[in-house]
Parts: sequence; C-alpha cells; structure tokens
Amino acid sequence: MLTKEAIAFLNDLTANNNTEWMHANKKRYEQYKKDYHNLIASVLTEIKPLDSNLEPLEIKNCTFRINRDIRFSKDKSPYKTNLGIWMTTNKNRKNSPGYYIHFEKGKCFVAGGVWCPEAEELKKIRREIAFFHDDLEKIVSEQTFKKEFGTLDIEEGNVLKSAPKGYDANHPAIEFLKLKSFTVSHSIDEKWFTEKDFEKKVAQKLILIKPLNDFLNRALETEE
Repeated sequence: MLTKEAIAFLNDLTANNNTEWMHANKKRYEQYKKDYHNLIASVLTEIKPLDSNLEPLEIKNCTFRINRDIRFSKDKSPYKTNLGIWMTTNKNRKNSPGYYIHFEKGKCFVAGGVWCPEAEELKKIRREIAFFHDDLEKIVSEQTFKKEFGTLDIEEGNVLKSAPKGYDANHPAIEFLKLKSFTVSHSIDEKWFTEKDFEKKVAQKLILIKPLNDFLNRALETEE
C-alpha cells in the first residue's frame, strides 16, 4: 500500500513545484522514495508468481525519476507530481510489453502493452496482427478482459487515418493495424492505494493483460 505520507508529499509538491521547496523538504523526499520503492517491492512480490517474465526485475528496473524533462516542454515545472511503476516483461529490450501502475490525484489507472514502438517493432507487431488477428480478437473478446479493459486504447495522434502501407483497407483487422500503440488501460479508485490488500488487488487486475503482452512478445521475438 502507499503511505498517506507519500500521498501528502505529492500533494504538497503539486502546490509547490519548484527547486526551493524541494531542497527545503529533502528529508520528506527521501522518505517518499523509500515508500515508493517499498510499494514496488510489494507489487513485484505479488505479480512475479503470475508472470515468470517479470522474475528478473528489481526495484530499480521499475522506477521513474522525479525530475521532468523540460527541454522541449512549455511546462517548466521541474518535478513530476505522479507516481508510476513500470514492469517490463524484458528489461533488456526497449519498448518491451509490460504492466503499468499510475498514481495521480484524480487520475489513477493501470495499463499494459506496448506504447509507441519504434518503426521495426511496429512492423513486427502489425505483421503478427495481419497473420494471426484471430488470436488477438480472442484475447480482447475474453469476457473478463473485455469487462475490465474494453479493447485496445484509441489514443488521438496514435491512430492512422487510413491503412498502413502494404495492407489492404479491407483487412479484417484493419482497425488494429491502424494503431501506432498497442495498450489497454483502466482507471482505478485512488482509495485502492491506501488499502492493505492493494498489491494483491492490483496484481490480479494487471495479470489480465498477460495474454496481450504474450501476443506482443511473440510478435517482437519472431523473425521474418
């Protein structure tokens, strides 16, 4: 579970997102990091037995730096005011499918899959969908999966307006083939994070994404 002190730190940081405040609250930040890492460790304990691909992961593989990259952003706030946990199914491959947990006031959610794969990876995923779209349809139409996540996320800017090059516009999986990201997500109640059984509950929800991650991994590991 996430401590109330960690949540209070993020709330205060949101109201005071500047280096002066952060320096004055260094001890609180150090405690927040400990709470953050303890939460990751607890989640890994619950989910690793459910997906053996996660076994090699350590806490350091699942964390995000609190500093924002503001080089190309109009928002020059120096710090992130959310907490994220990313659990990749292959820590040695960039953009490997995985599971994600997000805490942010009013915007808590879980997600999984592959977000914005690079060109060669995207090519492999589309090829897998083109040849084995029945497998993907079966995954997203499974009753519990569909109830929790619906179907693959449709994000503005991450969907082609027409068929990708080399694919027929009438392909039965054309709506999947148009995607540039292959993720699912579901909002969760902020109160979940402070419940004693949070790690178990969130692991049970995330593991529903495993068949999709397995499909995506199969695509990325298959050579032409």
